[in-house]
Amino acid sequence: MSNIYKAFEGKKAFIAFLTAGDPDFETSVENFKAVAQAGADLIEIGIPFSDPIAEGPVIQEADIRALDAGMTTDKVFELLKEVRKTVSIPIVFMTYANPVFHYGADRFFKNASEAGADGIIIPDCPFEERHEFDEVAAQYGMDFISMIAPTSEDRIREIAAQAKGFIYTVSSLGVTGVRSEITTDIGAIVKSIKEVTDTPAAIGFGISRPEQAAKMSSVADGVIVGSAMVKIVAQYGKDAPAKLAEYVKEMKAAM
Repeated sequence: MSNIYKAFEGKKAFIAFLTAGDPDFETSVENFKAVAQAGADLIEIGIPFSDPIAEGPVIQEADIRALDAGMTTDKVFELLKEVRKTVSIPIVFMTYANPVFHYGADRFFKNASEAGADGIIIPDCPFEERHEFDEVAAQYGMDFISMIAPTSEDRIREIAAQAKGFIYTVSSLGVTGVRSEITTDIGAIVKSIKEVTDTPAAIGFGISRPEQAAKMSSVADGVIVGSAMVKIVAQYGKDAPAKLAEYVKEMKAAM
């Protein structure tokens, strides 16, 4: 078991997503440090990729900015090492199957673990195909994080029963992005999850405002916020760390 459980001990977890290398290596390091110091309980580091099929325009543009600034998978590992000099909270990577295959799964997980990653999320890896990554990740002490969507239906219990770290519970159909309203019956999905596992369930996709964070955290073990934070980076560039810290504190207070 990895350190991910620490994010949920005795509290509702605020999980912050940012793209590695956006807008540049040095600012990105400071962004991750700032959100941790502001109270984030777990960090997701997005590995920039040219075809991030689960992402909406905001994170797609962040990936392009990071890639244009010279980010590579190896540089992402270097970035995490820099962050780990002062940040001890759990950290997971968000990436896609292609970059891991291209890099070599064993080499990827070895380097990710040595850099300080506790787990990984691969949105385009079907549950039935997870063994190719899950088993290698486990060898290096990393959790392969399962995702459950509103369309999972009869598979919710099966996926939840085998989940590690935490369960990424997708709030809405479609790609990542800010949503004005979340209409999915999240409570029913979380209830199904809780019937078969004690693994924490965190809600992601569409959460951007304090009132949304409060509502979602009332039915789940945590909330995941990405696009709203990436928007702050896009707007403020090198001045983003302080703005991100303000935002995290506001969201945490609402929870």
